Amino acid sequence: MEPKVDLSKQIKEAAPKSYWSIVLKRLRRNYGALIGGGILLFFIVISVFAPILAPYPIDIMQMESRLQGPSSAHWLGTDEFGRDILSRIMYGGRVSLMMGLVAVSIAGTVGVILGVISGYYRKIDMYIMQLMDILLAFPSLLLAIAIIAVLGVGLTNAMIAVAIAVIPSYVRVVRGTVLSIREKEYIEAVKALGVKDFKIIVKHITPNFLSPVIVLSTLQFGTSILAAASLSFLGLGAQPPTPEWGAMAYVGKSFLLNAWWMSLFPGLAIMLVVLGFNLLGDGLRDALDPRLK
Repeated sequence: MEPKVDLSKQIKEAAPKSYWSIVLKRLRRNYGALIGGGILLFFIVISVFAPILAPYPIDIMQMESRLQGPSSAHWLGTDEFGRDILSRIMYGGRVSLMMGLVAVSIAGTVGVILGVISGYYRKIDMYIMQLMDILLAFPSLLLAIAIIAVLGVGLTNAMIAVAIAVIPSYVRVVRGTVLSIREKEYIEAVKALGVKDFKIIVKHITPNFLSPVIVLSTLQFGTSILAAASLSFLGLGAQPPTPEWGAMAYVGKSFLLNAWWMSLFPGLAIMLVVLGFNLLGDGLRDALDPRLK
């Protein structure tokens, strides 16, 4: 008697896999991306659930416990006002991650729009790219400081400044992709059929630059958090007593000799989050590359 053949299983295995299922499979095989994702998941969880997980309130001063080193009572020590460093790092993750999210969202939205316009409508391409070249002529941090000098010191202005400094990266990536796609034969054919430009951009051009933009956003997320923390460290971003990692490191530098933990642990949090985004971004770049099998 011949064994039964499971046709449904064979058909399922023979069916072509979707692009995103292949990407997810590649991503699961990339240990660097998994480590980066694990680091980010850890910080996201402790930040979101900070009111539940934080062992101490962040705004109550306990002068009798000031400048205590790491111990069983305070795992990461206390600051100059006796506030628990671990609790402040948990709450600070909300501010730092939100700064990165807002900066990347603004930069990504504006950069993609300008990149598409620049690449598709060549008449105004020169003007947009000249503006981007001017922005790229300045180091990102220096440009952000100059923008804050105009807008004023504060958390919101710091996010706007970081976003403006990041916009040129998106414009150049999207513009390059649009320039190569708009000359393809199928785009010319769609134009000949009378399809409007907006529909061509959304349906035929956007999917081609979506992958590079996702990778760039992941990498720029870490860069934006680092830039925002740098601005706070310089006293231009989040202001005390806001528990932001860069601002905490700035306050801790005055006590570096006798209370090293005040700057070390917020600095480690910044380093780990940026590392997590870089590892995840590298993994996404490899997984989304259609040339890899």
